[in-house]
Amino acid sequence: MTIRYICLPNILDMKLLKKIALILISLIILIALALVIYLQTTKPIYEGEENLGNISKPTTVYFDEYGVPHIYADNQKDAMTTLGYVHAQDRLWQMELMRRIAPGRLSEIFGSKLLKTDKFFAGIGIDENSKEAVANLDKNSQSYILANAYLDGINQYIEQGTKPVELRLLGIKQEKFTLKDVYNIFGFMSFSFAMAQKTDPLLTDIRDKFGMDYLKDFGINGELGTKQLKSFQGKYKEYSEISKSVAGLLECSPIPAFIGSNSWVIGGAKTKNGKVILANDPHIMYSQPGTWYEAHISCPDYEIYGYYIAGTPFPLLGHNHNYAYGLTMFENDDVDFFAEEDNPNDNKQYKTIDGFKNYTYKQKIIKVKDSADFKLNVKASIHGPIVNGLLDGLKSEKSVAMSWIYTQQKPEPKANGAKLNEILEAVYQLSHAKDLESFHKNIELIKAPGLNIMYGDAKGNIAWITSGKLYKVDKSVNTNFILNGANGIDDKKEWLPFAKNPAAINPDWNYVYSANNQPEAIDGYLYPGYYLPKDRATRIDGLLSPKNNWTKEDVSKMITDNTSATAESVVANMTKTINPALLSENETKALTVLKNWKGSNELEDIAPSIYNKWIYFYLKDTFEDELGEESFNLLLSTHIVKQMIAAQSQNAASPWWDNVNTKEKKETQSEILTQSFKEAVASLEKQLGSDVNDWQWKKIHKVEFQHPIGKVKLFSKFFNVGSFPISGTNEVINNQLFIYSDDAEILAKGGPSTRRIIDFSDIENSWSVLPTGQSGNPMSKHYDDQSELFVNGKFRKMKLNKAEIIKTATKLVFKPKE
Repeated sequence: MTIRYICLPNILDMKLLKKIALILISLIILIALALVIYLQTTKPIYEGEENLGNISKPTTVYFDEYGVPHIYADNQKDAMTTLGYVHAQDRLWQMELMRRIAPGRLSEIFGSKLLKTDKFFAGIGIDENSKEAVANLDKNSQSYILANAYLDGINQYIEQGTKPVELRLLGIKQEKFTLKDVYNIFGFMSFSFAMAQKTDPLLTDIRDKFGMDYLKDFGINGELGTKQLKSFQGKYKEYSEISKSVAGLLECSPIPAFIGSNSWVIGGAKTKNGKVILANDPHIMYSQPGTWYEAHISCPDYEIYGYYIAGTPFPLLGHNHNYAYGLTMFENDDVDFFAEEDNPNDNKQYKTIDGFKNYTYKQKIIKVKDSADFKLNVKASIHGPIVNGLLDGLKSEKSVAMSWIYTQQKPEPKANGAKLNEILEAVYQLSHAKDLESFHKNIELIKAPGLNIMYGDAKGNIAWITSGKLYKVDKSVNTNFILNGANGIDDKKEWLPFAKNPAAINPDWNYVYSANNQPEAIDGYLYPGYYLPKDRATRIDGLLSPKNNWTKEDVSKMITDNTSATAESVVANMTKTINPALLSENETKALTVLKNWKGSNELEDIAPSIYNKWIYFYLKDTFEDELGEESFNLLLSTHIVKQMIAAQSQNAASPWWDNVNTKEKKETQSEILTQSFKEAVASLEKQLGSDVNDWQWKKIHKVEFQHPIGKVKLFSKFFNVGSFPISGTNEVINNQLFIYSDDAEILAKGGPSTRRIIDFSDIENSWSVLPTGQSGNPMSKHYDDQSELFVNGKFRKMKLNKAEIIKTATKLVFKPKE
């Protein structure tokens, strides 16, 4: 007889484990359900009624099918208060980030990983400049009154609205928004326009290590013959550590930097309907949410359809029935670095033309989440803050000062009414212009950043006008390098009157354009800067010049054009040096594809995959041996590398071809280009397989719109948008910025932050698109509802007709609080 034993404790253990598992599953379901319910409560409110303080009469907001608010108010003050409220409910998290970077307050919410960023921005003086500028504002001016009404709307939302999920995740206790926050946001925007901080120190190191012969290929004195903008006055109708550190800070910043742009305005003489057409697509690093918030304001005495940066009251881009304006980056040089000469007997002093002067010192406290406060000691000379203590890795024996026009602006004599940093008044005036004359006049208020401001109106006027306080330096001074702070020559500037700023007003060729390229010389003087290569400018000019019947539809195809004006000639010159007898079968096929290429960068194209891989290996094999890995990677992130590819690659006498690591051999142009081509093909075979026909651009070139919290993998699906295959490439009109690399996927890091087409023959049906959506709230249906339109080069209406708006809109009425 078999005796069976039953282990009762094991049975009990299994039952207990099942109960525990059931409880855990139930808890997870309850938590998930609670989270879903909570997230539903965070959605923006697009219809119904709300009470709002400090408005005189009920104000109606119609949200169209893409979430754009159309604000109908009795007066501008009520409209601005309402704008602040609705802007905050869609973008409060973004506003919080934007106001924190310039004063160095990101570590408060992200911890010590952003301390390097905070040290730099806290040290360069934007916050102090903002404080001084606000103290000097005219409190009776409309710009002051309306800006404060906008901030009041934001602050009312903070008090009574739903807190964004990001602020809850990070445990942020919000403070009221102030005018200093507005100025700090403009200050960061202005800094991100500059390229000197990434370029000057690197070029100085190359000069000091290798000599000026090595810089001839870079065209730093304008030798490369870049496409230059024509002015026309018509009538009214070891220093490289600085570069590396600043580039790293901007790369790691949770806030996108401005990087370039396209814009053109076509006069009525060249359009089918005889009316002006304006096109604009400012290029900004991609992010989620995107840079711009669209809003349409209509009052009895005012109307504007504007594009707003989070936390700022007046639009940088806009239009109404009478005029339209847009912008691109001028890329002029408004940042200089000076090597100071310390007193050998007192290191608290530095040499000037007038003798030794004392450095100034101040201490700033940076609060760091979950850590002790950081005490930042900021040292400064007459030229600006000493960056040695602000940037990690800079071990220069000399103190290096950063002089930036934005923070160096000084109040001018009150007799002419000028004040310190008039950026708020300037942006207000541009969005309230009565005509081209008043618009032009008020651009003078913008001392920095340098901008190309584009204008068109219903009367037929077109204009390109540059902003920025421009200057000349001594002929012996090259501002592309670190300058001498002690000799009294390098820092001497001849400030130029605004009348000397490059501009073209109603030119007789009937169009104006800008693609961040250099203006032609004025009075024989080429303005120094960090201009982009001629590719986009050549393509834009080449398309605009011969055609005289432009329509909105034609412009929409042009603004999404993916053809390079220079790649075909670059390939022709580079392939001349390759000996076909040295190539494998696949290499021969790849070479044939390139030789038959017409420069297009569509998703199905194969040539862009080969070309961009080859360009990377050509640059690596040519420059990395001299520069080293870190400085080479830094070079790849600058505008100057794009500028010099066409010229250097065909210069057989360039000293860069020789590999300095091979002491007994001197490499030639042919050897380096052949070697790099073979490396490019081998890389593509490894990443995409041996069939050249499988190397389509869509498999390599992609875009993902990343949220700062979405960089954490756990939250990426919820916060990020994409990824998507995307057409375009570097320096075509549809400019998709990426850094050359050997990565299997090339991610577009930046590109059009919006595409706008304003047609004065049909102004109420002008077109636009944003990269992702209007809202920064992940629970809003407008968080990503434009992304498919954007990546496919499509558009939607910017509505101005009230009857049309009401047909498809939701209605939110704000009533005055009693």
